[in-house]
Amino acid sequence: VTQQTPSAPRRCWAEMEGSVAGPLKFKSQDYEALRGACLQSGSLFSDPLFPADQGSIGMPPDPDPAKAVKWLRPKDISANAMFVEGTTSTTDICQGQLGNCWFLAALSCLTMHPTVFVKVVPLDQSMTESYAGIFRFRFWQYGEWVEVVVDDSLPVCEGRLLFSYSCTKNEFWSALVEKAYAKLNGSYGSLKGGNISEGMEDFTGGIAYTLSISSRPPQILWKLLNAALSRGSLLSCFIQAKTTAEIGQQTSDGLVRGHAYAITDMDKVKRESEEVLLLRLRNPWGFVEYTGPWSDKSKNWDKIDKAEKKRIKLKLQEDGEFWIGVEDFCKLFNTVELCSVNPDSMSEDSTDSSSSWSLTSYKGSWVPGCSAGGNRSYPRKILCNDEDDGKRCTALVELLQRDRRQKNRINFLYVAFHIFRIQDNPAALNQSFFSSSRAVGRSGKYQAVRGVWRRVLLEPVNVLNTKIFKFVLCPCTSVLENDYQLPLETCRQLIFTEDTGGRGRLNRTQAEQLVSAVRSLQSLFVKYDEDSSGSMSPFELTKALEAAGVQCDGEIVQVLWERFGSGELHLPFHAYVSCVTRLKMLHDLYESESSLEVKNRGINAVSLASS
Repeated sequence: VTQQTPSAPRRCWAEMEGSVAGPLKFKSQDYEALRGACLQSGSLFSDPLFPADQGSIGMPPDPDPAKAVKWLRPKDISANAMFVEGTTSTTDICQGQLGNCWFLAALSCLTMHPTVFVKVVPLDQSMTESYAGIFRFRFWQYGEWVEVVVDDSLPVCEGRLLFSYSCTKNEFWSALVEKAYAKLNGSYGSLKGGNISEGMEDFTGGIAYTLSISSRPPQILWKLLNAALSRGSLLSCFIQAKTTAEIGQQTSDGLVRGHAYAITDMDKVKRESEEVLLLRLRNPWGFVEYTGPWSDKSKNWDKIDKAEKKRIKLKLQEDGEFWIGVEDFCKLFNTVELCSVNPDSMSEDSTDSSSSWSLTSYKGSWVPGCSAGGNRSYPRKILCNDEDDGKRCTALVELLQRDRRQKNRINFLYVAFHIFRIQDNPAALNQSFFSSSRAVGRSGKYQAVRGVWRRVLLEPVNVLNTKIFKFVLCPCTSVLENDYQLPLETCRQLIFTEDTGGRGRLNRTQAEQLVSAVRSLQSLFVKYDEDSSGSMSPFELTKALEAAGVQCDGEIVQVLWERFGSGELHLPFHAYVSCVTRLKMLHDLYESESSLEVKNRGINAVSLASS
């Protein structure tokens, strides 16, 4: 635990490696050096780390030859291609044939904040002046800014861009941002499905949080969201789908369930004697709009003065953007996601302008058998300084998982955290402390999302006459990823391999060792599941058993397959665990009998010698 006093010198963020001004080079690719080499040689950049092939798309090719993907540069698609045409706006972003509305909704929000936008999309790039076919973009990644370079070859199908595109056919910045983000995450396929908060955080370095729309009256909610928007926060919303089948379905009002919308503006208009509170939303598809009151075709606009319409920049056209009254918004939508570019009060009743914020991040790892899987067992220490004596500190705590978009699918662990207050000696953090202490804050239920957060008010603790905040953050993880959960019968088999003294339950040390062993088996299973099918062929099983320290000939493998494969063509993870467990039990039994035989022979020899 360290303490930083208000008078301590702070290094300028702009000077630090990993800052916006000095971002880390993704895969060690330096934009200036690569661009300079291309300009000198007169060639266009082709990225060897994200080549123009199906692997970068990350999805199976369409079997229809007419829908084969070609990779073309912007100038091969449009003779008047340019990076940005005029100014950037929400209509520059339209969703293609990829389920990444969450990313595009966040990008739409970003265009509303020019000073933040240029951090992600440097505008000193062109497709005419000193053009070399290379572009760069910056994203925040877990406490550091990273610069990603890409070539401008884009996937095209049936004559049009396969993925993101602009309403203006000559403009390509949004398609290139999407490509850079796909490269950062492994492939385009890795972007299918996600939470808007991911994109918001990666564009800003802020902390995204969720607000239930039903938690505030409409007028109070409008005031809260308007204040957040004016502070530069990014806002989005969606209608919760109750079932998987509902995702993508349209309501009678033209809204799409389970789909992300960007909140791009908020305003008031006067209609006769009343004042109407409105929100402007945008569908990343670039079409399919709301059809209710205050929509583009609503007659409500007939009663609004022309000057008012001009002031709010009303556009009655099918571009995916529309206005909606706050009352209808609260009836139709379920959730708002906000991302604070800079930490702010996030409270509608905050009037204290003197309050200040500082941002602190901690890096760690979940190491099997050491720092993971222990509800309240493996503490993280977090310190929040209070520079204003006598006041409580508002802390927004977020626990993030790194690099979990793997194998072209979302692969998040179920995570949560608890916060405990340390009264005296931090060294006294043991099981007794966590068993007897009450958490002062928690993230809530376990969720398979990249980040879980909670806003808490913390009381100061007096240490050497200085009021500071001393708390413990305990990340809690599930033992295995959701795709590799074990059925009860397999868990029983694992427990029976341990010496439980007939009690049928494990002590703490045994449990930790067993969890570590199962995680190791999971790693081997993933490694030798060569086609990423989530199951094993006989050949893959042989390799995985050898890696686990078990040598088997073909006949034994065949017997194992008949016993644990249950007649199936492929072996699932839990059957692999049962297989290894049974073999090790037999091995241990053989070893124990062999040792006993050797021991008996030794005793007999001693007896003979004595006689």
